Amino acid sequence: MSAGVRLDKWLWAARFYKTRALARKAVEGGKVRVEGARAKPGRAVQVGQRMEIRVGLNRYHITVQALSDKRGPAPVARTLYEESPASVKRR
Repeated sequence: MSAGVRLDKWLWAARFYKTRALARKAVEGGKVRVEGARAKPGRAVQVGQRMEIRVGLNRYHITVQALSDKRGPAPVARTLYEESPASVKRR
């Protein structure tokens, strides 16, 4: 999967949103920023990219650690990204 995974699929697989449709709406609505810029749902996610994700009142600052386009259990989804310590503290 070195070519990357669609942003909306990755957000769904990482369990930030319950459905791909919700993930797509969030990206289109500007609630997801990749490397500080707005992105499109079809953008390819790469390992090492930084993202800012707003889900309700929560704001996550994460770094992509792994790629997946399949939704699995929460413990597996948690391995797809690393949240910054400041982000964890803020929440």
